[in-house]
Amino acid sequence: MSNILIIKHGSLGDIAQASGAIQDIFENHPNDKIYLLTTKPYFELFKKNPNIHEVILDKRLSRFNVFYLFSLMKELKKHNFFKVFDLQNSSRSTFYKKILFPNANSEKWSSSLTTLPEGKTKEEFDKKSVLERFNHQLKTSNLKTNNTLKPDFNWASENIEEVIKKYDLKKYILLFPFCSPHLTLKKWPYYEKLTDLIFENLGNEYKVITAPGPNEIKDSLNLKATPVLDNDKALSISQLTTLIQKSSFVIANDTGPAHIAAHTNTKGLALFGKHTTAYKVSIERENFKAIQVEDLNNLSAEKVFERLLKKLN
Repeated sequence: MSNILIIKHGSLGDIAQASGAIQDIFENHPNDKIYLLTTKPYFELFKKNPNIHEVILDKRLSRFNVFYLFSLMKELKKHNFFKVFDLQNSSRSTFYKKILFPNANSEKWSSSLTTLPEGKTKEEFDKKSVLERFNHQLKTSNLKTNNTLKPDFNWASENIEEVIKKYDLKKYILLFPFCSPHLTLKKWPYYEKLTDLIFENLGNEYKVITAPGPNEIKDSLNLKATPVLDNDKALSISQLTTLIQKSSFVIANDTGPAHIAAHTNTKGLALFGKHTTAYKVSIERENFKAIQVEDLNNLSAEKVFERLLKKLN
């Protein structure tokens, strides 16, 4: 038995996207032990993943924190990893490679850099979709990729019957109107108008809810959509995953919850402006689609509602 390391720090959408690649690594190494290096927000979550044996915490302290860096490298080296799959492909994980295996090729360290297609630059390669890049990386590392292009995030869910009963959730439409404060370009501005259209046209057939993150709770109290919480706190990632799974439809900005919906085969729509494309982030699935426009301010609530009605039935 050999030890295999996967590196995946985040974000939430990235975690959902990587689920298929992680499953393929596991299935291609049936007799090996799979470790995963991740950050605090996803440490407990990854312990639920059936394709991972042990999770290692990376606090991601400054690279100039010599004491922490020495401690982390010592922890990683003691496992004598036979191979590393860098699914983060960041400057930080590349920095770790320089310390752990400075001269390693793709046989030892699989990353987008070590498996870069011949004649292509990293910038050119990064124009491909996220899942296509993962698929190329793993195939070039001699893995069979049965799941990489169709990640399944359903492993992350947990029982939320108490939450369902508290809010009397039977049929509901789930909205995610928030985004990171520094990424307001992703934010569609007409969720309140959309909520009005749902109430006006569908009556009481569906509840309209939202699931705010820890920093979104205060703002969510001013929405017409009902904020769903657990004892006045934001739902955990696992609780959120189940809430999404059980929904009739999801409408979201390009955020983590949208990717959860996409990779749990939930019906829904993601709304994209010019910040990126639905293709590049691999978000469109059989039941989950995207509306792509140049300027989200010009995407009307009526158009989104029309798409919702078509997909809802």
